[in-house]
Amino acid sequence: MSELVTGDAVVLGLRPAKLPSRALALAIDLAVVGAAFVLMSIGLAIATATLDDAALAAVSVASFLLVLVGGPIAVETLSHGRSLGKLACGLRVVRDDGGPIRFRHALVRGAMGVVEILMTLGVVACIASLVSARGRRLGDVFAGTLVVRERVSAGRVAAVPPPPPWLVGRFTGLDLSAVPDGLWLAIRQYLTRMHQLDAQVGLSMAEQLAVQLATRTGVPVPEGVPAGAYLAAVVNERQARDARRVFVAAQTGSGVQTGSGVQAGGAIASVPVGSGPSTGGAAAGVPVVPAAEAGGTAPAATGFAPPA
Repeated sequence: MSELVTGDAVVLGLRPAKLPSRALALAIDLAVVGAAFVLMSIGLAIATATLDDAALAAVSVASFLLVLVGGPIAVETLSHGRSLGKLACGLRVVRDDGGPIRFRHALVRGAMGVVEILMTLGVVACIASLVSARGRRLGDVFAGTLVVRERVSAGRVAAVPPPPPWLVGRFTGLDLSAVPDGLWLAIRQYLTRMHQLDAQVGLSMAEQLAVQLATRTGVPVPEGVPAGAYLAAVVNERQARDARRVFVAAQTGSGVQTGSGVQAGGAIASVPVGSGPSTGGAAAGVPVVPAAEAGGTAPAATGFAPPA
């Protein structure tokens, strides 16, 4: 069973949905849409009782396109691939790279769905889904989308094993910008499956991947470091950098303010209301700034000292 891979060569924990689950989700969606179409048709029949046959035909076609075609397109666009049936079955429509779909993807899927689902009673969609390795129908092929299962047990998602403790932080200065995504994916797949391989085969694969990685980084593999441990340590360093980048971006995007009113990165300081004087006449927690340093003129000394 194939896995989804993002543009950053990250293997997602999502599995392509097969025909039975997709058929159940489609049946739920058709039941909801059919009920809405029947109710709308009854209302239109009452409201347009005085119209002629041509006007009734035009209203019927418009209601058909609005409910049975436009409805699913609007729902998938606004929910980013989650219709009612897919939500009930734990499915979702995503792009081939794992990203959320947009209006053009939902439009192509909806337009093709009229032909392969409504006009052929789902026969074409079933055949295409059975033939496809990832269970895609024609609408998914033309739109570049895929229906995946969102609810997957955590035990089925393989995690990259951590490196030995004595290698953690050893490759902090390594340049990883020239490493292609395909090589990252190959290294990750090896690390998650190395215990399932034959010892000689696994060692040969690790050495080949280590040589390729060292060629891309420009730094040879340290002597005395096993190839598998080297790969795990470099992947761990890449994950640590990604985590730091996300943390810095989150801190930069959100305003951080301390309890004394001093904003991070700014030069504005305010004294809390109700804070009493402390030693030296300054508010508690706020540093004393001489008037001369602040750009003003220090007041002349009067020789008067306030009573204790």
